[in-house]
Amino acid sequence: MEEVLKNSKFNVVAFLKKAVEVGASDVHLQVDEHPAMRIDGNIVKVDMPILTEDDITVAYDLLLPGHFKGNVNTVFDLDFAYEIKGVSRFRVNLSRQLGRNALVIRTIPYEIKRISELMLPESIEQFASLNNGLILITGPTGSGKSTTIASLIDYININYPKHIITVEDPVEFIFTNKKSLVSQRQVLIDTPGFPEGIKYALRQDPDVIFIGEIRDRETVTAALKAAETGHLVLATIHTNGAIQTVNRIVNMYEPADRDFIRAQLASILRGTISQKLVPVANGTGRRPACEVLVVTPTVKDFIQKDKLEDIYSLVKKGSFNNMITMNTSLYKLYEQDLISEEVAISYSDNKTELQQMLRGVYHGTFGGSI
Repeated sequence: MEEVLKNSKFNVVAFLKKAVEVGASDVHLQVDEHPAMRIDGNIVKVDMPILTEDDITVAYDLLLPGHFKGNVNTVFDLDFAYEIKGVSRFRVNLSRQLGRNALVIRTIPYEIKRISELMLPESIEQFASLNNGLILITGPTGSGKSTTIASLIDYININYPKHIITVEDPVEFIFTNKKSLVSQRQVLIDTPGFPEGIKYALRQDPDVIFIGEIRDRETVTAALKAAETGHLVLATIHTNGAIQTVNRIVNMYEPADRDFIRAQLASILRGTISQKLVPVANGTGRRPACEVLVVTPTVKDFIQKDKLEDIYSLVKKGSFNNMITMNTSLYKLYEQDLISEEVAISYSDNKTELQQMLRGVYHGTFGGSI
C-alpha cells in the first residue's frame, strides 16, 4: 500500500470539499477518466489529471469503513457512508467496471430543509399527521427522494412526540432529536438487512418506521406487516408514478398471491409522492415536479379491483385532496416561466397529454379547460 500511496497524487478529500463548495450532487471517479461532478443534473468533467488505478485504490481505501476492509476484494458492489466533519456527509458506492474499481459519491448535506424550502407541494405535510399506513416516495435515481423523505421525517420530528426508527443502507441524513426521538440503524452495522431491521423495529416501540429502499419481496412483506400492525411506514422505491408503484409491488409476488397483496395494499396505502428534478429555464438549479396521490375510499376500491388507470383519471381532477399529476406539476412550472416547454415535454411520461395542455386544448385538469 505504501508504494500505491507514492504513486497517487489525487486527494479525494480535497476533491469532495470542492464538490460541496460548487454545489455538486454527485462525484464520479473512474480509472482512465478525468474526475467528474454532477452539477444541476449535468455531468461536468473537471480539468484535472486522468485518474489511475492507484488513485482509485487510495481513494476507496481512505473512504472505506474499517469493517469492510477485510472483504472489499470479495464483493462486487458496496454502499457506505463517509463524513468530512464540518463539510458534509457522503453516500459512497464502490463498483467494478471491466474488472477495475470505480466510485460514485453523493453529497448528503447536514442541513435538512423544510418542505416549503424545497419548493415541494405543501399538501405533502398532510402525510406527517397520519398515525398508521404506508407512504411511498418514488422516482428515478437522483430525483431528490432522500431529501424529500428527510424533510418529511424532520417535520414529524419537530411537530410530534413520536419514536421514529430509520433502517437505511447507508444512513444518509442525520437527525437531531427534537419533539420526537429518532433512532437510526444502518444495514450491515446495526442490522443484517432491511427485512430483519423492520422485523426487530416492531419490538422497539416505534410510531414511525422509515425504510431506506424497497428492493425485494421480503422487504415489501415486512413493510406491509409493519403498516398493518398500526405503524406509519415511510419508504422509497424506484418507480415513476403511483400506477407503476402499485404494479411493481404486486408483481413482486406470484400470480396466485397477487389478489391478496392487492387487497392488503389497498387497505394500508395512504399515499404516494413521485418526483423528478427539472432544470430551470434561466440561471442554475433545478425544481421538483411532483405527482401526489392521496388514497381515498375510491382509490382503495380501484387498487383492489385492479382498475389502476381509473386512479390516474381521479388524480387529474386536481383539487380533490390536493392531488396532482406529474403533467400538471410540469405545466405549472412552465406557466410560471420556471422551465421551458421543451424541458417540460422531455420530463413528461405522457407527452401527448402535456402537449395538449400546453396548447390549451386539454380538458379535465384544474377542474376544466386550461
